[in-house]
Amino acid sequence: MEAKAIARHVRVTPRKARRMVDLIRGKKATEAITILKFAPQAASEPVLKVLESAIANARVKAEQAGEAFRENDLIVKETYVDEGVTLKRFRARAQGRAARINKRTAHITVVVASKEGAR
Repeated sequence: MEAKAIARHVRVTPRKARRMVDLIRGKKATEAITILKFAPQAASEPVLKVLESAIANARVKAEQAGEAFRENDLIVKETYVDEGVTLKRFRARAQGRAARINKRTAHITVVVASKEGAR
């Protein structure tokens, strides 16, 4: 059994989010939550929320199928970050010029699976 969660248009740069996602790929879900809670990077918060959502989706899926659900048996099967839309902003510069500022967004995807389904 596997469950998936996606957060779209998250206001964090994909590059910074990928650092967090790389830390938890392949780990147990409970261990991944602990890693993200204590990571000092700001990008760990949205990744943590998506991971918790994926775990909740797995719980609902198990209840609907009538299976026993054990959170300790879940592992982070897949995680990846895609680039979202870029918000373009301008900052005033000297002599009437303007410089563009790119405010990047990310789409964060996390897939958790039970140990039997991960192989």
